[in-house]
Amino acid sequence: MSAKPRALVTNIPFAHLDPRPREILDEADIEVVINPLGRALKEDEYAELIEGFDILLAGTEPVTARVMDAAPGLKLIARIGIGLDNVDLAAARARGIPVTHTPDGPSPAAAELTIALMLDALRQVSRADRSARRGDWNRFTGRRLATCTVGVIGVGRIGKRVIRHLVGGFPGVRILGNDLEPDEAFGREFGVEWTDKETIYRTSDVVSLHVPLTPLTSNMITKRELGMMRGDACLVNMARGGIVREADLAAALREERIASAASDVFAVEPYAGELAALDTFTITCHMGANSPDCRLAMEMGAVAEAVRLINGEPLANPAPEAEYERALAAK
Repeated sequence: MSAKPRALVTNIPFAHLDPRPREILDEADIEVVINPLGRALKEDEYAELIEGFDILLAGTEPVTARVMDAAPGLKLIARIGIGLDNVDLAAARARGIPVTHTPDGPSPAAAELTIALMLDALRQVSRADRSARRGDWNRFTGRRLATCTVGVIGVGRIGKRVIRHLVGGFPGVRILGNDLEPDEAFGREFGVEWTDKETIYRTSDVVSLHVPLTPLTSNMITKRELGMMRGDACLVNMARGGIVREADLAAALREERIASAASDVFAVEPYAGELAALDTFTITCHMGANSPDCRLAMEMGAVAEAVRLINGEPLANPAPEAEYERALAAK
């Protein structure tokens, strides 16, 4: 590592709500450069910008093998966030670069936005807003969440919080759950009915996605799965772009094969595709974690890993070994 460690922060904005993450880096005598372009980096830009840095505090842009090779002195990739699908973990391991993330930071805000999008889809809030702004006065009829069956696919940190909110706030709601490793004790406590994905698609009023993007979940929701869903069902994606095939979802909404959908994440962001023209689709801008407390928790978590690195201390939240295994198997 260079005499004065250098850290590149690509996730923007950074330390804009609370100065503490930047102050901690300064106190540790780490030279900090924040993404000067003020937007998501393209691979060429990333590779050019990262040269000479020891630490990367990464956003959601792909951290590819080429990007890593442009910084031969890179000692740490610290994700400001939970997802690891944008980091080439196999390439990182081959180059001996540890990768960390902040798995707990975004969960509270992401779970609450999930509930907001469910209510929006069921009560047609955004659709009514768009209609009224066009000069129409449509008193849409919607459904109460407490009367619905909600299928939660991916019952991890965020999925569990969503279920807690549903059970605690909407008495009468029925919860179907699907996970690779069901937490049976959690399920018993909150009345989760564990089942397969097809039962969730066929039965649920609301299907809520909370799985990581992996080779197993890429294009998990396509025309086939949408075709299983009820005509009055809605789909909420708070997971990752690439899990839902967007063209198939647009067709299903246009043809009224499902009633509505909402998504915070897209395969390419900012999103400018055909779903944007549909009144039955609600867009939010990958902002699930963007509450002041959760944003600070993610930034502080990543900064703490940088300080641990330069102090020679063990990293607190390394990428799970299972993520490396999936990445290596996909090669």
